[in-house]
Amino acid sequence: MMVLGQEPRQTTSNLGHLQKPSVQALIHGLNRHYYSISINYRKNELEQKMLLNLHKKSWMDGLTLSDYKEHCVINETTVTDMLELAKNYNKALEDEEKMTPEQLAIKNVGKQDPKRHLEEKVDILMANNIVQSLGAMLDTMVF
Repeated sequence: MMVLGQEPRQTTSNLGHLQKPSVQALIHGLNRHYYSISINYRKNELEQKMLLNLHKKSWMDGLTLSDYKEHCVINETTVTDMLELAKNYNKALEDEEKMTPEQLAIKNVGKQDPKRHLEEKVDILMANNIVQSLGAMLDTMVF
């Protein structure tokens, strides 16, 4: 091999992947040239299972109580939001009685539906309060 003037190892080139930087790339500190090579990682079943369990909650997380002051503040803000949503829903019902079917079809385009948001707030408030009260009862009975 040395007789032909070539090295015995294989050489590769990166010219196919070399790209000129854009103005935005230069602003962000990427100097003259940079690579854009897509890398695909294959994970086996065990690695996928490990990654899925990475931020999984344990059974004890449901029993931890939030601070009562924070819980009270969250309850107050949720109830005031619910009051506003109830007023908006009531006003929307009154407006719907006066509208034609064509106007009803385009009335809520681009606006939030107060009924759906009110239902979501009620569900969240009830779930948080039930979890908090059951956790408090369990703590008083067990400890």
